[in-house]
Amino acid sequence: MKQRPLIVFTVSWIAGSSAAYACSGSRLLLLIAGASLLLAALGMYRRDFHRTVIIIWCALAASGAYWELQEAANVSKLPEALQAADAAQMDGASVRMTGMIASAVEVDGDRADFVMSVRQVVPIGGTAASGKPSSRDAGTSKGSERTVSEKVMVQVKLKSRQEQEAARQWQRGDRVRISGSLAQPQSARNFGGFDYRQYLVTQKIHWLFKAAGASNVQSSPPSGFGTTLLLRWNDQARNSLSGMIDRIFHEPHAGYMKGLIIGLQDDLDPETYAEFSQLGLTHILAISGMHVAVYVGCLLYIFSLLRLFREKSLLLVMLLVPLYVLLSGVSPSVVRAGIMSMIGLYAARKGMLKDGLNILSAAALLMLLWNPYYLLSVSFQLSFLVTAGLMVYVPLIHPQLSFLPSKIAGAVGVTLIAQLVSFPLTIYYFNQFSLLSFAANFVLVPFITFLVLPVGTAALLIGSLWLPGGKMLAAAAEWLDDLSFWLVKWMNGYPQFVTIWKSPSPVWIASYFIALYGLLYFGKGWSVSRRQMAVEPDATVPLGVPPAARRPETVLPSRTKTRLAAGALGGLCILIVLLYAGYRPEHFRGAGAVQVLDVGQGDSILITTPQGKHLLVDGGGTVSFRKAEDGWKERKQPFEVGAKVLVPLLKKRGIHRLDAVIVTHGDQDHAGGMQAVLEQIPVGAFLFNGTMAGTAAFDRLMAAAVDKDIPIYSIHQGMNYAPDGRTQLVFLGPILSQTDQEALPVVKDQNHDSVVFLLEMNGGRFLFTGDMDKASEEQILETLNSGRLGEAVADNGQAVDEPALQTAGELLEAPVDVIKIAHHGSKTASSAEWLSRWKPAAAVISAGVNNLYGHPHADVLQRISEEGAAVYRTDLQGEIQFSVKSGKIRVRTKLITKS
Repeated sequence: MKQRPLIVFTVSWIAGSSAAYACSGSRLLLLIAGASLLLAALGMYRRDFHRTVIIIWCALAASGAYWELQEAANVSKLPEALQAADAAQMDGASVRMTGMIASAVEVDGDRADFVMSVRQVVPIGGTAASGKPSSRDAGTSKGSERTVSEKVMVQVKLKSRQEQEAARQWQRGDRVRISGSLAQPQSARNFGGFDYRQYLVTQKIHWLFKAAGASNVQSSPPSGFGTTLLLRWNDQARNSLSGMIDRIFHEPHAGYMKGLIIGLQDDLDPETYAEFSQLGLTHILAISGMHVAVYVGCLLYIFSLLRLFREKSLLLVMLLVPLYVLLSGVSPSVVRAGIMSMIGLYAARKGMLKDGLNILSAAALLMLLWNPYYLLSVSFQLSFLVTAGLMVYVPLIHPQLSFLPSKIAGAVGVTLIAQLVSFPLTIYYFNQFSLLSFAANFVLVPFITFLVLPVGTAALLIGSLWLPGGKMLAAAAEWLDDLSFWLVKWMNGYPQFVTIWKSPSPVWIASYFIALYGLLYFGKGWSVSRRQMAVEPDATVPLGVPPAARRPETVLPSRTKTRLAAGALGGLCILIVLLYAGYRPEHFRGAGAVQVLDVGQGDSILITTPQGKHLLVDGGGTVSFRKAEDGWKERKQPFEVGAKVLVPLLKKRGIHRLDAVIVTHGDQDHAGGMQAVLEQIPVGAFLFNGTMAGTAAFDRLMAAAVDKDIPIYSIHQGMNYAPDGRTQLVFLGPILSQTDQEALPVVKDQNHDSVVFLLEMNGGRFLFTGDMDKASEEQILETLNSGRLGEAVADNGQAVDEPALQTAGELLEAPVDVIKIAHHGSKTASSAEWLSRWKPAAAVISAGVNNLYGHPHADVLQRISEEGAAVYRTDLQGEIQFSVKSGKIRVRTKLITKS
């Protein structure tokens, strides 16, 4: 590394930026001071490392300071402009903003989204953001406008098809005046959940600006020339290419080709994307170094056919690379590939092309100087990591693949290293990895790169000039697409090869790469020593010289061979230990856990038993009241709680299998999200209330359970379930009314028949109530008071020999530690008699933020308060976790609320 100062500086710069991101202020100063002492000690111990030590220290200090300066500048100026004390006072404030559209406009269903560069802002309604009257704010005169320079994310709710068409005419660079309300972006509401607020901060955006209707948006075309106008033309060119692809290709090929050729994934079929994603093939659908390499290679080949001089060809390609970067969407991966291509082409033109790692380092440094927040981009991380991994690890693995033909060995080596290097980040961000990913990449990447992509691009180019010719070539591309789709679908037909991983720690990731390097480094030496490779003779040795006179074979001593074998074996063992530790799901060190997830206006509760069993009670769900004539409002990928919130949370916690799912009743806000769960996570048993909801969504859910051969159990009062020796569930409802009917009854009002059960785990007691109503409460109280319920549990329950579990009678008589308030705190349940019977120490309410129903009701909160129970609410505190060990319950919430 002493001969590669640029690489040392770039790696140190990344380390310094990462440290500044992880800790700031005094902690960062302490960290830099500690690093300085270590570097000083290294310099004193190895005097020949003085220059390297100075480079490392300068990079660490400069990058840390640069990140801190960027963070200090990355704050909202709106509170100061609107004279608000803090951001909380501005949440919901009505304002009018004047500025410019600073991004492409995305119109999807009944919403239009874009980034606005704000220049002036004025409060609406004669009040300041603080809510106090202000003479300065009266009216809407120009004098009341405050100058500000800030970006906001605009969301316009469209009210009609006409407004939708009007929004499609908005373009980047348009001058706009918008009236609407400010809102703070949503932060993560579940542990490990996606933090939209933090994501927007990395884009230097701090506010959402919501407008009700396109009538509140006044737009006019730009004047003058600048970078924004250039990007506007680029948007128009991309839209034109997208329209041409639509004319040449049929669906779903058109959406697929848009992603493959120009990086537009908005029209990609969601099912196709999910299938590619499961096999780790999404990099094919995003413009990356592979696409840029094909583009550069094709241009160089075309220029060679035109008999241009080499220097001129390289210069022309170098000038055309930025055009491709723009047309393909300017993602971090394509920017990296574009910068590397331009540096490489320039170096080749000057005869200085020597070291790919130096070129990669230069590209990374330039991007991080331009925008340090690139460091947090998944695309940036994967792009640079995989590229560096190929440069470092492929030479190490090649000698170990010498038993294969050279061309196959090269392809296997590149594919295998790409998979091994990308694996830690893949499981960190996406929490799953297919064991068929290597085979899929080995076969499909070259097939799509060197066949589908060129044919599809040629069809687009020819179709732009001669539409019939483009369509004929597109037919061939579609046939190749179908072959790719069939192979991907066939591989996805083996879900047992898909593994789910919890997100690993940075220490785990660093240990993985060190162990992998050790395995490949020592494995290479051991492989060479086994074959006792002979050193090639000098080129000047005459052919007539006998073999005996040539240089002898280089034979390593047996001690060296043993050390190499031990090193390779040690690296392999460390990798195995790391993989075993990383694959284990999230656990609570012998404690049980009840995790009340925030899924908006719905219920979803994950129970993890002390012995590692996982039970999911309800799955939330997105409720839609859209009428048939409002089909134009439908979005390409509608938000669905199960797929977008619940399944990612389960995967992030490394849950490979749910031992049971319990659907308390068939309402969409409880059962809707279970569809995605059954489709993506193995389930051991499906428990429900024994009735059908009479909706298409619930019918699909039951059909999915049957198709996947999941055992289905109809629950009724008196049943008992013990998932492990320290956990017991006693079902209190629904009360069984019919036993001999052949078909499941259809019950429209599902609340009354909700599954209700007591959970006893590690000495802690929880009562789960679904959406039960007062009538159901009265029925259960009657059976409890009569003693019939205890007898039913004793008759139907399983025999459990663990002394930690209580008897049925004790379970039904003792107070509960935590009660899940029924129906999100509706006044139709949680009567005073019900709460008095269970005497809960704490109550948890699952309700959506600012929900339309006004849940939880004030009367319910009053009754809980009269019982002296603590109240936990997902609408205020996000996810709520109860940890139970030795009868003691600890609580933590995702959001901290002011008391």
